[in-house]
Amino acid sequence: MGRVIGAGQPVMVMLAAGRAKRYGGGCKPLAPVGLHGEAVIDLNGSDARAAGFGEVVVILGPETGPAIAYHIEHTWPKTVAVSWTEQPVPLGTAHAALCARRVVGDRPFALVNGDDVYGVDALSLLCRHLERSDEHANVAFRLADTVVSDEPVTRGTCTVGPDGLLAGMVERKLVTRQADGSFRAGDDKQPERLGPDTLVSVNLWGLRPSIWPVLEAAVTAVHPAVGADGSVEGEATNEAEVLLPEVVGAMVTGPGGAGGRPSPQPVRLLQGRGRCIGVTHPEDLPVVRSEIAVMTGQGRRPERLWSSEDDRRPASEGRQ
Repeated sequence: MGRVIGAGQPVMVMLAAGRAKRYGGGCKPLAPVGLHGEAVIDLNGSDARAAGFGEVVVILGPETGPAIAYHIEHTWPKTVAVSWTEQPVPLGTAHAALCARRVVGDRPFALVNGDDVYGVDALSLLCRHLERSDEHANVAFRLADTVVSDEPVTRGTCTVGPDGLLAGMVERKLVTRQADGSFRAGDDKQPERLGPDTLVSVNLWGLRPSIWPVLEAAVTAVHPAVGADGSVEGEATNEAEVLLPEVVGAMVTGPGGAGGRPSPQPVRLLQGRGRCIGVTHPEDLPVVRSEIAVMTGQGRRPERLWSSEDDRRPASEGRQ
């Protein structure tokens, strides 16, 4: 299934340290959505392998991390290169990404949510870009293809320039589907109404090592106690979250080099095909299960994950 795992291929980093407040405090990456009870994180791991990523790095939180690590150890094939690191304090997605620095190093990597299913096509598109280009990238989807229920969600609306580069990104909150197929954002920003074809980011990023100083500068400006690898010395002085879409949006639109700020870096906007579905609210779970079942029945997803049902990772392996 896909290419053989190899050290020279791009890395996939999965964000799985969130506290899942809107999910009722459960562990969304372990939500069973597959035909045979497979978890969201299992679908992402299998899709990453099929797309050609050489290693999966999982960012864990102190509360749910042990359960996720145990699950991976006992259910993922031993042929999949996987490791994990911890986000010790929940300081936002930019900080979570920075926590992968010591594991990823100088390799290009994809950054994805651990509770969204993007599909092999979108992941393959991003993997090929990382193999062939020196640019960062974001895979954007139609807004209508990222919403599974009528519950509110958060999405980053994207503006693309004539050169195909990301020209701006605005984080929109409380985005809710309306009866006429349009969407309404309840965050007091304009425009209030968003069309179904609006391109949005769902945290499917392709990043080069040059992003590390950008993330470090953004996070340490808010949290001076954070180190270059995301480690926290002492206690964070506040709980403000530094969000990756906002950091990248500032990077592509703001002045560079002033006051020691990193210079702007181009981000290529790639358009994903199909659906990106995820679990945000408890009510989403049966809807996501149904959509996964439909995709499987239509041949757009494999019924069984990985390349062999019996090739499981021994419990003694996988700890990093």
